[in-house]
Amino acid sequence: MAKTESSSSRVSRQDIEDKLRALQGDVQGKVDDRRSTLLLVAGGVGTALLVIFFLLGRRAGKRRSTVVEIRRV
Repeated sequence: MAKTESSSSRVSRQDIEDKLRALQGDVQGKVDDRRSTLLLVAGGVGTALLVIFFLLGRRAGKRRSTVVEIRRV
């Protein structure tokens, strides 16, 4: 377990705010670094899904459609 300081030293509001801002800055920096990569990956996955669904729908349409042959006499 972590040792705590004596009860005479209080944690001020400013201490908490400073610590939270530092934490938020670290997290925000990591998110900004990876945002472009995540957007590219999401776009690629979306495009791949679109192509897959298109091809599956096209195949299903070929199986269900009736071919009518018209001959002139």
